Amino acid sequence: MATAADDTSKPVPEVSRAGWYALILVSSAQAMSLLDRQILSILAPSIRKDLGIGDAELGLLYGTVFALFYALFSLPLGRLVDGWVRTRLLGICVFFWSISAGMAAFATSFTLLALSRLGVGIGEAAAQPAANSIIFDEFPRAKRGTAMAALGIAVALGLGLSMTLGGVVAHWWDVRYAGGGAPMNFSGWQFAFLVAALPGFPLAWMIYRMKEPVRGAMDGITAPADPHPFKASAAVLGAVTPGANWFMLWHRKAGGKQWAINLIGLAVILTVCISMTHLAQGFSPRPPIEALGLSLDPHVLQWFVVGFGAFVVLNLFQSFKLTDKPTYNVVLSPSVIMLVVVAGLQTSINYGVMGFTPSFLNRAFGLSPAETGVQFGLLSAVLGMIGPIVAGPLSDWLTKRMGGQGRVWLTIFSLCVSPLFGLWTFSAPDPGSFYLRFVFYSLILTLWLPPLYSLLYDLVLPRMRGITSSVFIIVTTLLGLGMGPYFVGIVSDRTGGDLAQAIMSINVVAPVIGVCLLVVLLRVRRDEATVIERARAGGEPI
Repeated sequence: MATAADDTSKPVPEVSRAGWYALILVSSAQAMSLLDRQILSILAPSIRKDLGIGDAELGLLYGTVFALFYALFSLPLGRLVDGWVRTRLLGICVFFWSISAGMAAFATSFTLLALSRLGVGIGEAAAQPAANSIIFDEFPRAKRGTAMAALGIAVALGLGLSMTLGGVVAHWWDVRYAGGGAPMNFSGWQFAFLVAALPGFPLAWMIYRMKEPVRGAMDGITAPADPHPFKASAAVLGAVTPGANWFMLWHRKAGGKQWAINLIGLAVILTVCISMTHLAQGFSPRPPIEALGLSLDPHVLQWFVVGFGAFVVLNLFQSFKLTDKPTYNVVLSPSVIMLVVVAGLQTSINYGVMGFTPSFLNRAFGLSPAETGVQFGLLSAVLGMIGPIVAGPLSDWLTKRMGGQGRVWLTIFSLCVSPLFGLWTFSAPDPGSFYLRFVFYSLILTLWLPPLYSLLYDLVLPRMRGITSSVFIIVTTLLGLGMGPYFVGIVSDRTGGDLAQAIMSINVVAPVIGVCLLVVLLRVRRDEATVIERARAGGEPI
């Protein structure tokens, strides 16, 4: 792998037209992914009214159902990204999740909506691994910060579109057909799902026909063809799925040590999750959720999902240990693990802040949902695009001068300074002051994505980027979507609805983020320089 010295002594290759075209298409796929994923939140009131379902069911659709399948299927699909034709895979997955998202337009019950979200979760599980892998084979190391910035912009654009498109389209349809006579008797929310899904079909066709880049060529490490990518992907799914993992351990003739690690690890995970369930129930008692004909304790459901994900990650690394020692040796490096943990913890902050800020504006300043949606939604989208535009080139500039440590310093600045601006922002006395302060808070907070992403995928071999992205997804999904809003919610309940205090309380993880980044700062040069050595120690034929 290239070192920092190599970066300054070698000319930087130019990005081809095919590379820029690929960046546009995979960024568009990321935007579509966020649009189809998040549009449910803005349409939730109308869905709840028309289908007669409650907030609990909507919470299951938005969080648990999506997160569970998105995280689980990201692993086998990430392995398929590393072995099959990525452009074809991404095109197929865009097509599949677009069909699933559009299926919600025809929902007349909770069941069909749940199936729609399940399909969206499975289809979108390949989006980020495939996009990252394709981009890193089209862009040289010195320009990957800029490329990652494009993905960050796409995420912000998708989030902004989900709020504006969903709200505007649904409102227009309901007003137009207020007197009845709507085609197919669609409501506005159903038409909005259909509109959101349609652009995915031509995009899927263009990505499917896009030229597949040579894997590893940009890094001078051309990866050999995988003879059985689908078999390997199925094996990953079997190895990580609770229950099936024991059959795979037996089939692979795992020794007593591996069985002990798995069973003791499961016991530890269950003990922690049961303890946290009791702690959360005492801290913030909640009534049971009535969904799917069952009465579910929300804290039990929450920690079941977290425990499920933790066991999946344990199973994954055991599978690497038994079948792919090079990946085990490379991905389990201190820098990679610390960066994934940092991303997961920071994502929990982001989801906690963004998930409850609209409610904070409503309670603290009396803004209506419409005012909040337009003002805060558009402002967040614009700032979410400006941050990566600044951070991408800045990350590349620091990389040329300091190597991987330059990216770490930028990430440290963003994630260790932003909590202070957050405290300042949520103590604002009026809406105008809040929005002004939020500009500074958001711009600093959004600087971390391009440097961390580009550094993370530079620390693994090209053939490992898909599965590394999948590990990243499952950790950030469980910690971010799974823990962030949950933590803010129970603190708010405990404090009598003080959302400002609840939102800022999630920054309790900021010191852990800082310590992890200091570890990366001290380790990154060593881990960059030993990637190939560790892969060879595991049997990689480089």
